[in-house]
Amino acid sequence: MIKEYKSIREVVGPIMLVDGVDGVTYDELCEIILPGGEIRQGKVLEINGSKAMVQLFESSTGLNLSESKVRFLGHGIQFGVSEDMLGRVFDGMGRPKDGGPEIIPEKYMDINGLPMNPAARDYPAEFIQTGVSAIDGLNTLVRGQKLPIFSGSGLPHANLAAQIARQAKVLGGESNFAVVFAAIGITFEEAEFFISDFRRTGAIDRTVLFTNLANDPAVERISTPKIALTAAEYLAFEKDMHVLVILTDITNYAEALREISAARKEVPGRRGYPGYMYTDLATMYERAGRKKGSKGSITMIPILTMPEDDKTHPIPDLTGYITEGQIILSRELHRKGIVPPVDVLPSLSRLKDKGIGEGKTREDHAGTMNQLFAAYSKGKEAKELMAILGEAALSEVDLMYAKFADEFEKQYVSQGYETDRSIEETLNIGWKLLALLPKSELKRIKDEHIEKYWPKED
Repeated sequence: MIKEYKSIREVVGPIMLVDGVDGVTYDELCEIILPGGEIRQGKVLEINGSKAMVQLFESSTGLNLSESKVRFLGHGIQFGVSEDMLGRVFDGMGRPKDGGPEIIPEKYMDINGLPMNPAARDYPAEFIQTGVSAIDGLNTLVRGQKLPIFSGSGLPHANLAAQIARQAKVLGGESNFAVVFAAIGITFEEAEFFISDFRRTGAIDRTVLFTNLANDPAVERISTPKIALTAAEYLAFEKDMHVLVILTDITNYAEALREISAARKEVPGRRGYPGYMYTDLATMYERAGRKKGSKGSITMIPILTMPEDDKTHPIPDLTGYITEGQIILSRELHRKGIVPPVDVLPSLSRLKDKGIGEGKTREDHAGTMNQLFAAYSKGKEAKELMAILGEAALSEVDLMYAKFADEFEKQYVSQGYETDRSIEETLNIGWKLLALLPKSELKRIKDEHIEKYWPKED
């Protein structure tokens, strides 16, 4: 029996206080019925005795305290899932936004999900091809991995996110691949960019798209990634699909968390963020992975803009602890016109060794990857020396390394947002660049691989 209460005591912005409630629980969904019959939704933020603090999903404008009624629904936010989600655009609360019909759900799932039992987890081990050389060749994404992209304000992470969503595939299992894309707290222009890009390329057919705009309520911002992950869990673990989840921008999610924490008058932690932000991010990120006995998997790419490009800021700092590496976008490369501006040296994929090699990518992958890292690092050092001491102070080999660093950025990293490179193409470009160096410098690659893959003279 759902009870209705006419005991709204106070409304401050999106926060409402309801008195005299009984049996109401934290995170429960409620409906506010206005005198004219309009229904608005809210969520219970806090229970103190018989008082319930409710966060409204919509504005509190026009709310009449004495005439409005509140109805508590007895469950948290649920999302109706079905395979018909593919190819559709939803708002941050899972309501269709593309003018299409409502989805007929196969079942309703709680958006908070259930944490995966660590003993039931399977180790990530299969290569996912994104078509982006700086990721595939050097910081490989593995099925079931969480690999965030650390960006900065004004850097083109949206273009990179759209490119990965368009191009990503599990080799040999493309038909069963889906993308769940959640845009959190973005502008209307960005939302239009993602929707039109996916439609233009046909990627929308295998994508479930959630867009939460900057002018939507903060509480909806917190629900958006959770609803997206609920859709991903259904497709992965009930429909045996390989799902890539892209969440952008986690910084907006954390800001919403801080805003709601301040509204609840909680004691702030680092930089005003709530002390439980680590736990909150972990419960979200840890929904990715592979389950033993399940063919499906969830691979996650969270994207976040580092405030002031600061890697030690709480959001990238905590994300780095929970996830398995990071791809870092560089402002310096962006100024040089490198597209995408991925800085490969501080980037890292902790699971890359598990997804490469014979039978997965190619036998020479590990050696060429290590050699390219080493050569690019040495080339950058040579360029710094050249800037200080002048070109004449460098040895012939150092000059070769300096040239290699420039060509590596131009040919390997800078490929544009429309180029989809196979892993074979990426590895071959790597060999072409290594041919700029003497064979004697290739100390990290097996001799038989040098013999087999060294570019032949035309």
